[in-house]
Amino acid sequence: MSIFIKKSGILTTVQDLGRVGFRRFGINPNAAMDRQSVRLINILLGNNEAEAVLEMHFPAPVLEFETEAVIALGGADFGAKINGRPIENWRPFYVEKGNLLSFEQKKYGNRGYLAVKGGFKLEKWLNSYSTNLRAEIGGFDGRKLRKNDCIEISSGCRIPNSKFNYRVSNSLISDYQSEAASVRVVEGAEFVLLTALSELNFLKNKFAVSPNSDRMGFRLGGAPLYLLDNIELVSSAVNFGTIQLLPDGQVIILMADHQTSGGYPRIANIISADLPLLAQLGANDQVSFRLVTQAEAEDIFMRNEIELNYLKFAVKEKLNTLKKV
Repeated sequence: MSIFIKKSGILTTVQDLGRVGFRRFGINPNAAMDRQSVRLINILLGNNEAEAVLEMHFPAPVLEFETEAVIALGGADFGAKINGRPIENWRPFYVEKGNLLSFEQKKYGNRGYLAVKGGFKLEKWLNSYSTNLRAEIGGFDGRKLRKNDCIEISSGCRIPNSKFNYRVSNSLISDYQSEAASVRVVEGAEFVLLTALSELNFLKNKFAVSPNSDRMGFRLGGAPLYLLDNIELVSSAVNFGTIQLLPDGQVIILMADHQTSGGYPRIANIISADLPLLAQLGANDQVSFRLVTQAEAEDIFMRNEIELNYLKFAVKEKLNTLKKV
């Protein structure tokens, strides 16, 4: 039981919620860029929310299902179609054996996700399915998917689409349709080292995502920022969403494949709730920053977790009902 890759797409990899507990060995966590989408579509299918998914970029792959399956799509909208018939994100969908899943038009966002009920048959590396492209390990042979690859799924599933009359609430989905994102940040350890004018420029101006960006980091172009003094820092821990000030006055946001430590000033950290919005930006999209307190960030995080738990409970009840039909 597998999915056959008829067309590879520009960059399709296996990802999950990341490799936890190995940074002390210098191993970066990897993971999907938009983790909220991964959690949502896995929950929709009754999977563990950390189950492996396919992370896709546009042009996206063409996939042939060699067995029946139930799938869910999330993140960017690439105009998905099953045998030419449009399907939407954020709801389960039954796919018959022999069906083709294609993506024909980029509507919004830059990273789309595909989950299958039961997950993929893959081996974990250091407790994660995520692909480490630089180390060429994890995921599907440590690389992006190519034409004629077959990725096995754990179990087929036959549930009529008429039974899937539920989807994710809009309150849990980031606004991916804007090309200018406003994300909330908390002060980083070296924020206080910025000049007063640089603090103002950081919080009042927009920055453009450079084409020279990838899963490791988004380089931004904008008004240069400066420190009060030229100082050398000892390398310190960094995280997904850490914003560092580079020697040329520009900033970089560390993304899913970030290194484990860095020596550039950490001026801010994007709150976890806004990382999905940031992750869907592409080259030349704009981003601005709004400062919040640590307490506010924690409150936003908790509200999101509460909503996710409501969704888990509702889906569990719905799937239990379907089993009895």
